[in-house]
Amino acid sequence: MSALQVNTPATDSASPYATAAAVEFRDISKSYGQVKANHLVSFTVPLGTIHGVVGENGAGKSTLMRILAGSARPDTGTLLINGKPVVFRTPKDSHDLKIGMVHQHFMLVDQFTVLENLLLSGRRGAWLPNHTAEIRSRLAYFRTVYQLDVDPDAVVADLSVGSKQRVEIVKALLGGARILILDEPTAVLTPQEADQLFEILKILRAEGVTTLLVTHKLREIKLLTESVTVMRRGTVVANRVTSTVTEAELAELMIGRVLRDWSVPPLPTLDDVRLNVSDLTVRDRKGSVRVDKVSFNVRAGEIVGIAGIDGNGQSELLEALTGTLPVEHGTIDVHGEAVSCRSLASTFRQLGIAVVPADRLKDGVVSDFTASWNAVLGYVDDEDLGFGPALLPGPVKKRCQDLMDDFEVKPANPDIIFSHFSGGNQQKLVIAREVSRSPKILIVGQPTRGVDVGTIELIHARILDVRRRGGAVILVSVETDEILKLSDRIVVMCAGKVTGELLREQATERQLGILMSNARVHETGEQP
Repeated sequence: MSALQVNTPATDSASPYATAAAVEFRDISKSYGQVKANHLVSFTVPLGTIHGVVGENGAGKSTLMRILAGSARPDTGTLLINGKPVVFRTPKDSHDLKIGMVHQHFMLVDQFTVLENLLLSGRRGAWLPNHTAEIRSRLAYFRTVYQLDVDPDAVVADLSVGSKQRVEIVKALLGGARILILDEPTAVLTPQEADQLFEILKILRAEGVTTLLVTHKLREIKLLTESVTVMRRGTVVANRVTSTVTEAELAELMIGRVLRDWSVPPLPTLDDVRLNVSDLTVRDRKGSVRVDKVSFNVRAGEIVGIAGIDGNGQSELLEALTGTLPVEHGTIDVHGEAVSCRSLASTFRQLGIAVVPADRLKDGVVSDFTASWNAVLGYVDDEDLGFGPALLPGPVKKRCQDLMDDFEVKPANPDIIFSHFSGGNQQKLVIAREVSRSPKILIVGQPTRGVDVGTIELIHARILDVRRRGGAVILVSVETDEILKLSDRIVVMCAGKVTGELLREQATERQLGILMSNARVHETGEQP
């Protein structure tokens, strides 16, 4: 496959450096057992550009980025950096060639200050170097040149998610990185924080830094990149100049078919309140208040979205609603009857409540069990699965096979260990288990976190099916576009409190971002 040639638009934001290749993959292949993670992958990333890499879960993006970062070695093929073939045996080899990776899950010590984290990242032996004056000087430079404003004396645990991400970028730049790998960089950012990140990336591009942007958000690809590579099933299916392709075309290249055309129908007038939360206060297991006097309700045939930056009490709210975290104060009414936390924990299935936890591996499955046994977790009392305490393998396997076929889980083999499926297929199986029972109340946390556009389409359609059948849905998501797309009403949380409630037709991404950061808005709509 020939290298991608990019004609960079002649605009002020275009990089003046895009005349040579910073990174080139030539026929890269990598297998793990019988699984071909990458197969003859070839494309070029022009110097000083922002290059997008998109694809479904399991498309091979992460493996390819690990090869570039030095944490994986290809079986065959050649990797070229600045036109020269290289072989990385360790991540240090990649670092020495000025390649830095900003992971989706930050690699920071929360109890340390920013300065201590930066000192730690520069350690190359048993001793921690004392380069504080040099680092402070460099931080001042980054603040002036790159608009990367970080407080060296702040404790990382006290920083916002956006500030933590800036620290990660500073770590890479302090190491001299001229090639940045960003893995889903806006997954946990507010819209305002994402905009700040975009401005930083544009400045870095103007300074000649090359960025590989791995994201499932196609709007960001269109907004930021000059060129984009689309991967599917371990291979490159397209290299495109971004300005010549639409978001819909990229999505169709990723999944290999045309996306379904559907929209959310208007909400009918309903008075059947399925769940009512009043003045709820919940402490976490360390004793800190995480949900602070929260009140809302959800009616039959309605989706109520709970929006907020990750870590602002949404997870604890979901745990309280399923009885796994005690309620300190307030009430939870289900179908008009008050229920206790202890009662919820043992009876929520009998009350017609289905739950998709935000962390499927921790709270929703047993990773070492097969798909078939995970497909019936929480529903082992169903009469069609056996008699009394004994489950029959045949009916259990048939239940799983039916769910796999209906929800396009691949490979559709009930005997495969759950942990061996890709993240998107794991999520599809968990959601299939819960929504297939036509629940009266569906509580779903982060339904599309880390999954690809095709899986997102299917999951959204199935959540809407629950709504169409009259189910009440509580949707917790850090994805503002998902909240805006699916919710009939939106409740916004910040620091455990409700900071606003909006109807979908009233809400905008900017309004949600302001409420998520607990800013106050004048009547004009401008932030004070």
